Amino acid sequence: MEKQKTTYNKRTTSIARKISWSMWSRRFLHFLLWDVLLLTATFGLFVLHCNSELPKEALRNDWNYVNGTEVDFIREGYHYKSFTYLVRLENGEEYRFPLYEFYNYVLPLFILLILFQCFDLINGVSDTKRIRKKLRPLNELAVKAEAMGNISYEHLEHAISSASPESPKIVTGDRELQSIEIALNSLLTKMQESRQQQVRFVSDASHELRTPIAVIQGYVNMLDRWGKEDPEVLEESITALKNESEHMKELIEQLLFLARGDSGRNTLNRTNFDLGDVLREVWEESLMIDETHTYVLKGISEDPSDYSERFIINGDLAMVKQSIRIFVQNAAKYSEEGSTIKLGVQKENGKVLYTIQDEGIGMTGQDISHIFERFFRSDEVRNENTGGSGLGLSIAKWIIDAHDGTINVLSRQDVGTRFTVSFQEVQ
Repeated sequence: MEKQKTTYNKRTTSIARKISWSMWSRRFLHFLLWDVLLLTATFGLFVLHCNSELPKEALRNDWNYVNGTEVDFIREGYHYKSFTYLVRLENGEEYRFPLYEFYNYVLPLFILLILFQCFDLINGVSDTKRIRKKLRPLNELAVKAEAMGNISYEHLEHAISSASPESPKIVTGDRELQSIEIALNSLLTKMQESRQQQVRFVSDASHELRTPIAVIQGYVNMLDRWGKEDPEVLEESITALKNESEHMKELIEQLLFLARGDSGRNTLNRTNFDLGDVLREVWEESLMIDETHTYVLKGISEDPSDYSERFIINGDLAMVKQSIRIFVQNAAKYSEEGSTIKLGVQKENGKVLYTIQDEGIGMTGQDISHIFERFFRSDEVRNENTGGSGLGLSIAKWIIDAHDGTINVLSRQDVGTRFTVSFQEVQ
């Protein structure tokens, strides 16, 4: 490893030296270019200064020389002070402007500029060290990458092969592979949870289907043995077979709905519609099919022709209506006869909300955290003859999630439950 680091240090120094030399060369060329431009500009200023000292008859209005005027730049000796700018007019009159007089003004500025440039160029020679320091993180990254490339992954493969869904834990003991361990263990944990959920779903579905099948089989056997000639047994068997087959049909349809939803094959036919109208329709249906509860409509008029306030949302009307029915049926199922079930709709902060509130048995806080799980029913509910598959609320939640809606549940035991569902309002 020490030899490898030495090799990378040499390589980094070489790269830094090349970068430093390239930067120094460009800097030198830039300074040279600027010096040439400044000298040219200085000479132009000198000529303008000289022209300002000439008489008006030597220049035209545009500062050009009059025809016949001679201009020259002569050297009258070997000293730098001997350079002179000469202007000879047509009448033979001469004007001499020694360059050193102007030169004395600009020389200090040029000296400061040259000193600064020299200092910057000399300082640029040591850029190699600074560049190498900047490249050090890349150097260390390259060293680690090289080291990782040389690691034998046999123990990692062994750790992966030793892991199982029942024990999703990969431990290699190699600190270099710690981040890979964390990622793989997280993936395995999610796979285990998904597997357990699938196993639980299949087990619960099998259990729910086994019950009606057993009932149907029992009545068929009874009919086969002695029920063919007994009208009472025949009537009872037919009624039971109808009920259980209907229950099986409903359960299978619910399972297929959730399966299509999980696979992304449930499509939403979105339109803009009034949620108040949909809630009123479910309220009217509930009055007709259930005479054992009192249904109250809140937030809107019972008259369908009253359009005093609209509650427009965008979504699949049939599915949203199905979710409302599920909550209403759930309220009726777990409420005593004669109790009141309230259906309401309102607007709040750009949202449209509908509520379903009952006076039923309520739920504990622990039950509320699980009510949307498939096939979940509390122990108290399981002991009662309420029927149902435990899939209704799961379907309702899928529908609401598909519409980017939210569900809020408030429940107290022996007091009742209120479901509040909100959707984005369409303006």
